[in-house]
Amino acid sequence: MLDPLILPSDRPPLADQEVEIVERKGLGHPDTICDAVMERIAVELAQAYLKTCGHVLHFNADKGMLIAGQVECRPGGGRVITPMRLVIGDRATFQWRRRRVPVEDIAEQTAYKWFKQHLPHMDPLKHLTCQVELKPAPAELQSVTERRGGPVANDTSAAVGYAPLTPTERLVFQVEQFLNSPSFKQEFPDTGEDVKVFALRKGRDVSLTVAMPFLAPAIRTESQYFSRKKYVLQAITQFVLKNASSGFRTRIDLNVLDRRGAGPAGMYLSLLGTSAEAGDSGEVGRGNRVCGVISLRRPASAEAAAGKNPLAHVGKIYNVLAQVLAEDIYHKAKGLREVTVWLTSQIGRPISAPQSVVVEVAAPQDVLKAVEPLICQRVQLAFKRITTFCYALARGVYAVC
Repeated sequence: MLDPLILPSDRPPLADQEVEIVERKGLGHPDTICDAVMERIAVELAQAYLKTCGHVLHFNADKGMLIAGQVECRPGGGRVITPMRLVIGDRATFQWRRRRVPVEDIAEQTAYKWFKQHLPHMDPLKHLTCQVELKPAPAELQSVTERRGGPVANDTSAAVGYAPLTPTERLVFQVEQFLNSPSFKQEFPDTGEDVKVFALRKGRDVSLTVAMPFLAPAIRTESQYFSRKKYVLQAITQFVLKNASSGFRTRIDLNVLDRRGAGPAGMYLSLLGTSAEAGDSGEVGRGNRVCGVISLRRPASAEAAAGKNPLAHVGKIYNVLAQVLAEDIYHKAKGLREVTVWLTSQIGRPISAPQSVVVEVAAPQDVLKAVEPLICQRVQLAFKRITTFCYALARGVYAVC
């Protein structure tokens, strides 16, 4: 029987604390691109293994790096000088019982498809080069998905999840989603997808800093740029006023590096909608946490969930499960203010048998005592259903960035 350690929190919920620091890297940010593409590759590889072999073989496609290209960008247009390069790395199984799995083709085609679908201003075949560096794994690691009795953990690691998001965390998430929504892009087709939202809350005062490029082919003059920027800032302000927590006093800044009179050097322009075209490289694990934001006053795992094996890599399974469990406990057990779940694994142990489960709860003492049986029940049920959960991960049911 799996019995979690249930602890009362010794600190107030984050929403009640004096300071919060939260950011979200949007769809076109180089780090988010790496997480999203490598996760999609992981899903496609898992499905290919299931179709070919009947089960998910050993792989990890979680070492991805997007190397920035080079462009000539100016009001009215520009050109790509050097394409971006996506390095797709780590380990995979290429053959099983004489059946070949086209790992390199799957990885490359999945990447091109993702870019075509999510970054409409670039042509992946022209503006991106894929470098597939997936190699066969040692026999011992290959065996972790094929042990009798089910997959075992292929690493010793720790994961954490928490619920609920604070009003500040929700606002940061919602602002980025709004700026990359189809309705916003229809109204402002001259904006790119590389959105970053950063919030600093001190008491009830919230400072929101937003970065979002404008597309150079649609912006012909400096005056047009600053006029469009004014309208975008108005749209963000209206959205924040509608969605921010009551009592928040909010200041919003957009593209604060801009300088009137400085020409192209004073405007945030992009040719393809992402800074990876020239200004910024990306890497798996530097983007949003599983909950969708980077909240610097929360506990965080050193593991990146994106791209890892959904049947054996606890860096993925336990990170996502810890978040799902925290949300489940918070919603099922009434009267809780905040829930944090830690899961630890030991290499070689069945994934259904974690080394430890710790649940920290912010709640009055009488409430905590009353909900302890329910917390135990939810934890035990989650691990009883771990195989079903892992196959849902293999289908891409749960977002990881």
